[in-house]
Amino acid sequence: MARWQHPYVNIFKHLKVEEWKKSSKEGDVTTYTDKTLKCSVFRIKGPVPTNSYILLPKNSSQSLGLTGRYLYLLFRPTPTKYFVVHIDVTAEEGQVVRLSFSNMFKEFKSTATWLQFPYLWLIGPAPISVRWTCLMLDLECMLLSYLNRSYSHLKSIKLCANMAVKNLFTSDLLAFDGPVPREMAFPVPRGSSWHDLYDYIRCVTSLQLLPDPILHLRRIIGFGGANTKHALWTKSGDEVVYPCHAVIISMNISSKQQRFFIGHTDKVSALAFNGHTTLLASAQTGSHGVVRVWDHQSGNCLAMFRIHAHSMSVLSFSYSGSILCGVGKDRHSKTMVVVWNTLHVNKEGIVTVLAKAHTDVDIHTMKVAFFDETRMVSCGRDNIRLWRMRNGTLRSCPVNLGEYHSLDFTDVAFEEGISSGHVDDRILFASSRSGHIFEIDYSRVVIRNVRRLLPAQEQHGDRREKWTFKTGPGIAINSISLSASFCATGSEDGFLRLWPLDFSSVFLEAEHEGPVSLVSVSSDSLQVLAATSTGNLGFLDVSSRGYNTLMRSHTDTVLGFSLDGIRRHLTTASSDGTVRIWSMDSLHQLYDFVSEDNPCSVAFHPSEQVFSCGFSSGIIRVFDISSAKLLVEHKHHRGEVVGLTFSPNGEFMYSACSQGSLALYNSSEEDHNVIRVVCMYAHRAPDALTVSSNSRCLAFVGPSEYIVTIADARALDELLHVDVSILDVESPRLDSALKVCFAPASTEHVLVSTSANKVLWISTKTGRLLREVSKVHKNQCSSLAVSEDNRFLLTAGDNAVKVWDYSMQLHINSQVMFIGHSEPIRQVSFTPDQLAVVSVGDAIFFWDFLAHPADSLTEIQSPAELTQAQMSNGMPRQTAPLPSSPPPRLDIGIIDQADHEVLMLSLLQACVTPQTGEEGMRLKAVIGYNGNGRGNMVWSADKGLFAYSCGCIVVVEYLHTGSQKHLRGHNEEVSCLAVTNDAQTVASAAGDNSSDRCLICIWDVQSGACRSTISHHRGAVQCLAFSRDDRYLLSVGDFSEPEVALWSTKSFQLLSSVRVSGPIHDAAFSPSTASQLACVGTMGVYFCLLLSQGLDVDLKVQCVKAPAEVGDVEMTALCYHMDSYLFTSTNKGHVCVWDVKSLRCFMMWEADEGEIGVLQCQGNSLLTGSNTRWLRMWEVEAVCDSKPGQKTTVGLEQEIMLDGTMVSAAFDNTMDMGIVGTTAGTLWYIHWSGNSSIRLVSGHKAKVNDVVFSSNESHFATCSEDGSVRVWSAPSNELVVQFQVLSQACGCVCWSPSVDMDSACVAAGYGDGTLRIFRLISSEMEMKMQPHRVAVTAIQYSAYGHVILSSGKNGLVAISSLQNGATIRVIRDHKGAAITTIQCISKQSKNFGLDGKELWLAASVDRRVSVWVADWLKNKCDLLDWLTFPAPAYLGPPPSLAAFCPTDPSLVVYTGFGVEKELSFYSLDTKQIVKKISIPHWATCISLSSKNQLIAVGSRERVLKLITSSSGRFQNFLHNDSLQTCHFSPSGTLLFTVAYNEILLWEVQGL
Repeated sequence: MARWQHPYVNIFKHLKVEEWKKSSKEGDVTTYTDKTLKCSVFRIKGPVPTNSYILLPKNSSQSLGLTGRYLYLLFRPTPTKYFVVHIDVTAEEGQVVRLSFSNMFKEFKSTATWLQFPYLWLIGPAPISVRWTCLMLDLECMLLSYLNRSYSHLKSIKLCANMAVKNLFTSDLLAFDGPVPREMAFPVPRGSSWHDLYDYIRCVTSLQLLPDPILHLRRIIGFGGANTKHALWTKSGDEVVYPCHAVIISMNISSKQQRFFIGHTDKVSALAFNGHTTLLASAQTGSHGVVRVWDHQSGNCLAMFRIHAHSMSVLSFSYSGSILCGVGKDRHSKTMVVVWNTLHVNKEGIVTVLAKAHTDVDIHTMKVAFFDETRMVSCGRDNIRLWRMRNGTLRSCPVNLGEYHSLDFTDVAFEEGISSGHVDDRILFASSRSGHIFEIDYSRVVIRNVRRLLPAQEQHGDRREKWTFKTGPGIAINSISLSASFCATGSEDGFLRLWPLDFSSVFLEAEHEGPVSLVSVSSDSLQVLAATSTGNLGFLDVSSRGYNTLMRSHTDTVLGFSLDGIRRHLTTASSDGTVRIWSMDSLHQLYDFVSEDNPCSVAFHPSEQVFSCGFSSGIIRVFDISSAKLLVEHKHHRGEVVGLTFSPNGEFMYSACSQGSLALYNSSEEDHNVIRVVCMYAHRAPDALTVSSNSRCLAFVGPSEYIVTIADARALDELLHVDVSILDVESPRLDSALKVCFAPASTEHVLVSTSANKVLWISTKTGRLLREVSKVHKNQCSSLAVSEDNRFLLTAGDNAVKVWDYSMQLHINSQVMFIGHSEPIRQVSFTPDQLAVVSVGDAIFFWDFLAHPADSLTEIQSPAELTQAQMSNGMPRQTAPLPSSPPPRLDIGIIDQADHEVLMLSLLQACVTPQTGEEGMRLKAVIGYNGNGRGNMVWSADKGLFAYSCGCIVVVEYLHTGSQKHLRGHNEEVSCLAVTNDAQTVASAAGDNSSDRCLICIWDVQSGACRSTISHHRGAVQCLAFSRDDRYLLSVGDFSEPEVALWSTKSFQLLSSVRVSGPIHDAAFSPSTASQLACVGTMGVYFCLLLSQGLDVDLKVQCVKAPAEVGDVEMTALCYHMDSYLFTSTNKGHVCVWDVKSLRCFMMWEADEGEIGVLQCQGNSLLTGSNTRWLRMWEVEAVCDSKPGQKTTVGLEQEIMLDGTMVSAAFDNTMDMGIVGTTAGTLWYIHWSGNSSIRLVSGHKAKVNDVVFSSNESHFATCSEDGSVRVWSAPSNELVVQFQVLSQACGCVCWSPSVDMDSACVAAGYGDGTLRIFRLISSEMEMKMQPHRVAVTAIQYSAYGHVILSSGKNGLVAISSLQNGATIRVIRDHKGAAITTIQCISKQSKNFGLDGKELWLAASVDRRVSVWVADWLKNKCDLLDWLTFPAPAYLGPPPSLAAFCPTDPSLVVYTGFGVEKELSFYSLDTKQIVKKISIPHWATCISLSSKNQLIAVGSRERVLKLITSSSGRFQNFLHNDSLQTCHFSPSGTLLFTVAYNEILLWEVQGL
């Protein structure tokens, strides 16, 4: 793709369509301002689509020449009309193919030159409700899939009637997978969702590389690029923003998490924040200066604009962000200052030039005054100047420097003060390379004071040199930053110094490894940021006097790297002359090795803490990392070392030099003796040498550039020569080999990249060409690597990374990531665990690899190669170990044996619920309230009835005792409730999975029995209501079947039903007349009258639209006032008052800013509740007394904000006390006169991931996807405390083993890899740690509470200290497979032959269970057993679950995907399965009781099965949703079950 076309091309803007010089129009083509998009768009209309069109470009003989793979069309088909779009594309061989799509086409048709696609999302005339759409066409994919042609470029586009079109774009990037450029974006009002307003359609084929995208940039090691003078604090002081070549990084200083601002195509040379740090401006180097303005919070680019300048070096925002100033060079290399108006950049993306000036003076830095955005100040060599912008003109005046006129000034800063102070009071500070600090009176433009900062003087024997103001060697100051109480300076001698404002002495300093190029004081003056020219970035904490390093980086190109998968280390060699070792987890630099000789290639030993480095002189040095010493130095090469690698088994090392020699070393010995040196020719590092995964073959380029040689890796004897130049006989030039790579899982393939931009698959046995791919990159491929499972190929070229399907069997075999690197990529590779990709060049990039690893097992080491120490000490391993004494293979079909009776218990497959009175457990309590419903809570204040729904259960709660009665008859979530006026009957509605009609249950409140069930509505029931005399029940269907049904409450027979034209949202009977009722919905208000003739009842309905004054709205709720008036609300916050007799609206007011969903009225009080979370009480007495034509006002009496949108409400007759339900899953008790709100019922709104009892069963804890951890008291089930973490899901929770609640703690694991420990008695977080970089999947205290064990999604188990939070051990045996279970128990293990006080196990999704013996006080943790359960291939298997048997800890109960659905009992004593219990469904959760040998098993089929393990007896208990967790209490008398956010507490009686 041409550089100017990246990242995208705005076609309308590129052709200047509105001028019609490079494009043409025909027929009825006009422009208008669209109300939805709030911008000008083109309208194309006409009775015949082909007679009205826009053609791009103007003539068919011309070509757009746009090479972007994706075409984006932003358009809206005209309602009730047809449209056609023709797209002409050119294939590689020059053939033009037309792609057409239209809602006129009913089927797909194709010829060799024409593809016709029906617009499947809209066949036939467009409906009235058609929305603005972003249609994405994958031109490359469509051409390849249907015609097997290679896409070259876009030739022309013809947009035919009938449609409105905003724009067209081409790009090689997938939009909507990240921040969308403003030009391509549709406006989204605050609080709205994009997908609720618009449509996004991607037209691609299914045969492509998935997931898409397959790479996600996670972290970057690097700082600077163009320079190291720019780094910024956010106003909150918790993030630092800095450039790394072409990427801008915002790093959280606590978590070290990085966010990326990607869009620049060259190195970033300047950064600036506005005063509130909401707007970020950036500039890049290059011949054409590009400036971008970003929204810092979202990361979106708000504007991008070019100026006729290059070498943009300075940017400065005004405090408000409405002015941006920049300094660069024009084409004559003359300094140019530009001032832009950025006032509207946040809303409209518009930036205009306010003023521009050329100057001959040097400008090193320039800043806009924070107190006056029309004033600026600059400094440079020999000058300090004050600038002012007035009437579009930018003028400056110099400060009279007198004798100091020849100084080199480096930085300026204003004295801190009140922003509204007068300009006359302003003092300006300026620094210089000579050490002078100038104080300048800003208003008088004169120097007030000059100080010179001198270094501490040294004593020379008994003589001391006298330094004077003019003669001493001053401190060369590069940067200065001021706070209200001190000044920070960064100097050439490497010191960050803090001075009082009189510069009398240094009170704090920090020494760096190189010159300090930048200092910046945070807004709270508590931290000082410092950057050095050697690529280091850190900050000084003023209060603690501690220094924190944020980033270290190479200062020149990274030439190559090597990975240590065991210790997760990365070593890099750079042109800056250093070799560095980094931690892949923390990004910290662990070691650096500096040499006068330039390093050029590095390689880690596969198992030892040893790495080798090759230098430009030809020397090979081998280093021991643990002792930081040089082991050996070899000088057998005469030229630069261009290839260096170890064999995978670690026995040999290989090196190659530019002069053509290849050396073999014995790396099994510390001195790495040379075995053999041969002559060859090798290309450049780092992929010039490669060793097969079995360590038998070595491949390299040589003895000529056209030959690839495969040799015996143990002796360097040549086995095969492959001449790549003769493989393509039709090529006019000779092809040469560049890089070589073995496929890890297949030693029969060697991959070669060539100068003709190809990748060749060559057989290592015959030398035959097996496969080739052409045009891998636009330029030559600089590196290639294959994944361990041979599923994916990585290539690097054109500053980009490509991921390929290794088998090349898809229509689209690759994905390109045009992200990040500003220079050619030198090397790219998978990490050993295949969870990430590393690429190096200008910096070090870490990418998440999002494809799931293959299910097949990799080859493991032999027992001889895997020592017992390696197996049991918790050190990481690349593959799962085998037990030292392998148990017999687990056999699903084991039958009775002499010593071990194996019992096979078969259970009934059907879901049979127990008979009443025979249940093995009884539902004791329901925790939570269903905030997804509408009107699903009822309360009768005078009768004392309080009922609500949670999942498929109706809960009747007695407020004075807290006890519950449960009405169970639904099998789907209850949507709404209604209660009779005598509070004796409750009606509930819910879907029915056994029928296509919604089920309505009629309950007797006293007995809890279901009196009757009725069905009529095919969709859900939107609302229920009883008439004032309880003779009738009204039910309303949802949008899928908007029908009103009237039922008799005597027989519950359907009396009448009426279907209306639009969805109905609410309905109510008149409080005084049973024959009157009303409904509201999208079409307005429906006034209904019941007409009775004998036993027949008819509904007469009259629809009245909403008054024009409220605009285009939907009516959302209603309630009657007395018998004469009706209140209705709208989705835009209006309340309308209707006269019931005349059916007219005579009054309205705006009661809220959002949708009002709850209305209640009693007497002269009206209650409104909305999605803005405001509950308001209005005085409406004036409404009753109003007269026609009289202006009437209502008064707001009280208001309160709750925790979510109101969905239900019920108040007493005085409207003083009531209960309100919200979407947050909370039921609130509201007392207006007491001005109070109390939580009655509280539940999780999002999915509940875990629930667990404390050891003494006095409390229990829950955690949820919403990031909350809640602690509840038992048995009252009241919420005690809630700990909330924003923007992170909480996946697991556990209690400390302490019985004393004063010392009890709750530990929780989160989606960002952190663990948090909360102390209950103080209700505060006691400790936060981050042992994982991925989501935490399981967490558990050790049996005695000495450590905490946690596991990540990547399969790593971390052991963390509870003293300081440090990770003291990492278990890597399950790496690559997420852990589902961790359990710890106390048990002496001497009978197992190991010393330890407790056992613990971990189960992973790959059907493996490891059992360990530990004594944490002695720092001992040994592997006791390793279980692997066989299973056939299956996508998306159920979890693997395991637990110790409470009555016999030597038994492990396991269930997971396998040949059969079953529970397996494995004996740790005999190493065999001793029992199996068949189950009908795959288990999603299990729990074992300490009482009665009970096992609870949950499944996706919504069934909780309670099983007695001894007899096999069982009972089934149906839930509302799939069960994700179940837990017995420690005593075994209670059981928690969780289905989505429904938490049920059961009292267990036994079977």
